[in-house]
Amino acid sequence: MLTDIKNIEIAEYDYSLPDERIAKYPLTQRDNSKLLLYNKGVVSEDLFYNLPNYIPNGSLMIFNNTKVIQARLRFKKETGAQIEVFCLEPEFPNDYQLIFQQTEECVWKCLVGNSARWKNGILTQQFVVNGVVVTLCAERISSGAVNSVRFSWNGGFSFAELLEAVGELPIPPYLNRKTEESDKSTYQTVYSKVKGSVAAPTAGLHFTPNVLNSLQQHGVELAEVTLHVGAGTFKPVKSSAIGEHDMHEEYIDVSMELLNKLIVAGGSVIAVGTTSVRTLESLYFLGETAYENPELPFENLYVHQWQPYEREHTLSAVEALQALVDYLKRSGNERVHAHTQIIIAPGYEYRIVKAIVTNFHQPKSTLLLLVSAFVKGDWKRIYDYALSHDFRFLSYGDSSLLIP
Repeated sequence: MLTDIKNIEIAEYDYSLPDERIAKYPLTQRDNSKLLLYNKGVVSEDLFYNLPNYIPNGSLMIFNNTKVIQARLRFKKETGAQIEVFCLEPEFPNDYQLIFQQTEECVWKCLVGNSARWKNGILTQQFVVNGVVVTLCAERISSGAVNSVRFSWNGGFSFAELLEAVGELPIPPYLNRKTEESDKSTYQTVYSKVKGSVAAPTAGLHFTPNVLNSLQQHGVELAEVTLHVGAGTFKPVKSSAIGEHDMHEEYIDVSMELLNKLIVAGGSVIAVGTTSVRTLESLYFLGETAYENPELPFENLYVHQWQPYEREHTLSAVEALQALVDYLKRSGNERVHAHTQIIIAPGYEYRIVKAIVTNFHQPKSTLLLLVSAFVKGDWKRIYDYALSHDFRFLSYGDSSLLIP
């Protein structure tokens, strides 16, 4: 099976997306976006604020509560060269919460723009925070495709406060425009809480307090996970076969309370966004690992890219989730902290997610592979309908509810 998956040709997941169909800005009212409905092969449409009418009473709906950080920092060398430093994920301390609390220095894994102009030396920039002049220094301590950059500063402010003061929100590159002040609110979900993403979980951008309240009034239980979205979410598949594509790694954080809710739900849930999908499906393989290696050190919990396809998986979703709960109890932890590199492609067997709310994704992307796997290859009919019925595409575009 693994060989079959790796031999999937990405060219089979291409479609023509005219630039004018990419939504450059969101609608003024989030929940007025269009909603494509795919229900057991039948395609229709409605408006997003009517979503609660299509979610069965008693459902458990999972949202990704990550918050996009102002991760892009710009420095100017004495020569006048502009250097862009894009914070990807914590290196030291290797913990999102701790690194944002640092008040003197920290190290991030970063992408560096105009890297050739920054061969050595320390970059600096000055700005004012609450009346205090702060000097932020950046020193590259290792280089490559991803760089390690040490930041240091004065003033006693947390790194989170510095990013809020001088960082730039990294909107998707395909919008082909600069970040605007409005993006600071429109490119966040209304339920975003936990700082760490460099891209929004965009399916969630359609939800408003009214829609969330309506879901609860319809008897739908709402719960949250955290997956910090990395820049790799925009990484195109450049190889002809997906077996040569190196899937990006992302950090997930899930409470034991949610694991127990998933068990009560029989491991059957509705996921809002592909990030929630990857988190929930990764829990199955983390549980399988915990079941088979009960003494595994907590920090070694990890889902490898091809793990779902390497062998048969005999545990039920509930058994895997229960094994993960038991593992947490033994290790004295209340939450799952792990990284996942899972790739969900046609041939994948979904174990936990039974319906998905998601936007319309880029051609030849791993997200399109995920959708195709979910609808058993019927993605073209969905996308043809969206293209021929004036749906808006990508991050600020319209949405869909997929029930296979």
